[in-house]
Amino acid sequence: MTAAEKRIRGTREWAVADIDCCTGCSHGCRYCYARYDGVVKKKRVSASEWQHPEVRSADVHRSFPLYPGTVMFPANHDIQPEILADCIRLLHNLLAPGNSILIVSKPHLLCIEEICRTFNNSRRQILFRFSITAIDNRILQFWEPAAPAYEERLASLRHAYSRGFQTSISIEPMLESEKIEELVDQLSPFVSHSIWIGKMNKIKKRVSEDTPQMAHELQRIRKEQNDENIAAIYHRLKNNSLIRWKESIKEVVGLELLRQPGLDI
Repeated sequence: MTAAEKRIRGTREWAVADIDCCTGCSHGCRYCYARYDGVVKKKRVSASEWQHPEVRSADVHRSFPLYPGTVMFPANHDIQPEILADCIRLLHNLLAPGNSILIVSKPHLLCIEEICRTFNNSRRQILFRFSITAIDNRILQFWEPAAPAYEERLASLRHAYSRGFQTSISIEPMLESEKIEELVDQLSPFVSHSIWIGKMNKIKKRVSEDTPQMAHELQRIRKEQNDENIAAIYHRLKNNSLIRWKESIKEVVGLELLRQPGLDI
């Protein structure tokens, strides 16, 4: 495939560039692509080091150009209370040239309240995308053990929406696809932009099947996201104007993948 024919995948569907200021993330998501890349594939840090985020001061204080499209922050860690001040410093620098920013997070309410308060006058430059992958906290606690519970993520969404910020959702990966419509219904009243739905990607590489509970969960996930079930979800939700499909769904149902980054936002 030539460069001109290359299809856009992952975060490039959303943004022309992604920015980080930290190595590691304490949320401990078992399917995390960034942890796999940093710990397993490239061996930049150990598994235990990954669980204790290390702020990169040079990235926090750097100056940014005006990018030719939406910029995503963060991409390889999350915005957590212990690094909130550093994330806010970086956001100040990123907003200064006039950039449009996609803030992606499994949101802590404290963090979202502070970001909304700090950047109230810049809200037209900010689109929040909150990762809310299931309703059932038992499922969330297994797959995303140190991330906020469903109720806190919903409260964060409602807060940002009530403050006049643009809001969107990432349901990628779907961790509870049998309740996908219920989840969409609960979130939709507080979403002004879009709800993205996607599968769990590269399971064999990124997820260690190391316990009976994990084996059970993986069996459930594989069954729920087989092609037949994905097609059924697509047909039930395709007429909902808020819904957008990640490339893992597009490939199953025959939708064209993007050829340029940042067009689907």
